[in-house]
Amino acid sequence: MNTKNAYGTASSFYQKGQYTRALETLNGLLNVDTSPKTYALLAKTLLKLGFRADAARSYELAGRQKPYREDYLREALLLHFACGNEDATLSIGSLILNRALKDPDLAFALSSIFLSRQQRDLLAGFRTVLVEGPELKHRLMASKLLTDDLYDDGNRHIVATLFKKHPDNIIFRTLHLIFARELSDLATVDKHMAPILAATAAGNLDYIRPDNPFFHLHWCGDEAINKFAVHDTVPLPAGHAEARRKAPHTWGDKIRIGYLSSDFWPGHATMKLMQRTLELHDKDRFEIVLFDHSKPSSQQEEEFDYSKLGTMVDIRSLSDQAAAEAIRAHQIDILVDLKGHTKDSRVRILNHKAAPIQTAWLGFPGSAVNIDLDYIIGDPYVLPDYSKPHFHEKFCRLPECYQPNDPMYRPKPRPTTRALHGLPEDAFVFASFNGNRKITSHMIDIWCNILKRTKNSVLWLLCNARAEANLWTRLEARGISRKRIIFTTRIRYEDHIDRQQLADLGLDTFPVNGHTTTSEQLWGGLPVLTMKGTNFASRVSESLLNAIGVPELVAADVKAYEDMAVELARQPERIAALKETLAANRYIKPLFDAERLTRYVETAYEMMVARAKQGLDPDHMDVPALPARAEPFLVESQDAAAIAAE
Repeated sequence: MNTKNAYGTASSFYQKGQYTRALETLNGLLNVDTSPKTYALLAKTLLKLGFRADAARSYELAGRQKPYREDYLREALLLHFACGNEDATLSIGSLILNRALKDPDLAFALSSIFLSRQQRDLLAGFRTVLVEGPELKHRLMASKLLTDDLYDDGNRHIVATLFKKHPDNIIFRTLHLIFARELSDLATVDKHMAPILAATAAGNLDYIRPDNPFFHLHWCGDEAINKFAVHDTVPLPAGHAEARRKAPHTWGDKIRIGYLSSDFWPGHATMKLMQRTLELHDKDRFEIVLFDHSKPSSQQEEEFDYSKLGTMVDIRSLSDQAAAEAIRAHQIDILVDLKGHTKDSRVRILNHKAAPIQTAWLGFPGSAVNIDLDYIIGDPYVLPDYSKPHFHEKFCRLPECYQPNDPMYRPKPRPTTRALHGLPEDAFVFASFNGNRKITSHMIDIWCNILKRTKNSVLWLLCNARAEANLWTRLEARGISRKRIIFTTRIRYEDHIDRQQLADLGLDTFPVNGHTTTSEQLWGGLPVLTMKGTNFASRVSESLLNAIGVPELVAADVKAYEDMAVELARQPERIAALKETLAANRYIKPLFDAERLTRYVETAYEMMVARAKQGLDPDHMDVPALPARAEPFLVESQDAAAIAAE
């Protein structure tokens, strides 16, 4: 039988459904004919017989013959992906990348692999084709390719398109609301939150479970509900944490602490808080390793000697599993995650049994659901006893305040003027420097009430340019004149520290307080009014105010918050006294005492290790308090004169 007849016979068998006979004919034909059409028919035959991996290889052999046949390579790629052959999928993808940028099925396959390998920098080109794809799976993948930039027009287009096409989809509604909050589009937020609030009030958690845990906190202050916002995390297998803790481990003379973060660069809030603590760790008792996945561009913005913080280990290019292996290779005793469910997090590394003790600190103000953690570091204000049922982590409470603060490198407030910042000289200035996403409709209503009840007062409001028009709309609808609102923008950090003192009273937000924002205001000499919170995120300012010695600025509830703001606006002498107290307490109270905080957290680490060495499971623990300082702490000897002068 000649080649042409053999191919025709095989094709006839295939058409009649006689796939085994077609395969037998093709196997003989391949001895003399390895053309693309022969391999393609072989691939189709193998596929009918259920041999998908073999079919993928046959399609690949058909497509790789030059000139490339993209139609065959497409089929090969999709089959390799379906069989879990990731390397083969990517190899073919490199040949037909331009087609993948137009084909949602190819884009889906490649995006899935790049996501699993943490190669997000390769994903941007696939977003548009996926959001316009014909299947829901394409659009769900498009939602996973969103970057953390809430001001990126591409991200906004994707979210708007997804919600328009699927207005009843819970995930797409959630995404739409995240972007709306960032731009203070309160009308949109109120409209599309209505069914969520109604369902939640009725005990239906369908809207809660797919919510991003971090953004969820910005609208829900109920810690009994917060723990159900699991997003795309999955529960750990039974016994996972126990197996990690019981794995063989060699303890050394020093306690080996590993800090995990993407924020190891001077300009980030995390470093503004804890740089001094990292430097002050007792190197005779502790070995410090920083597992770094920061953006190189951020670390290159200014020169910085990272060696003074500890040993830096770059894990940017490592998978979660490989990163955990690197951490184990350093024999880390306690791995401290500083991110939780926040931007640029790699917290899932902890789910690969990275260290015998794993704890959360600072980054995420709540329970990190479905993450293998033994402890969360807090204090009695943010983690009261009655919150224990709502956390899977055990509480490790520092006695005064959980938040580290750096008094060494944080710029000192310098004299400035209201005129320089467009503020009226004779008005009482309320201020909010919190991010736009924290400003809810409820907060606007409260602030409007305060302005209406106080004469000659203004609200100084930090606002991004895109949100300003939306806030104007809401404020004017509540009867507030434009002359009562003074918008400002982000400015150079040193200048921001200076300008805060020009206000009379900072107004905190709920359900997410100012965190670094509040401590910056207190450092700058601005009293901040807050109220009793209902979860970790809404209790932070209470902790900070107590640590600086002005607990009277913690109102009992919303009504007391509003009334106290009005009272203080009518009593300038009380504002002056509060500012004097903040200045007097800056270098003696615990809030900015980095040395004191470092000793506390080191004691906490020693307590954790002591339990682990005894074979005991993690349990709630409270670090004992040191005696109150009788004299101001000295930041550095060269600062002693400046401190004394204050």
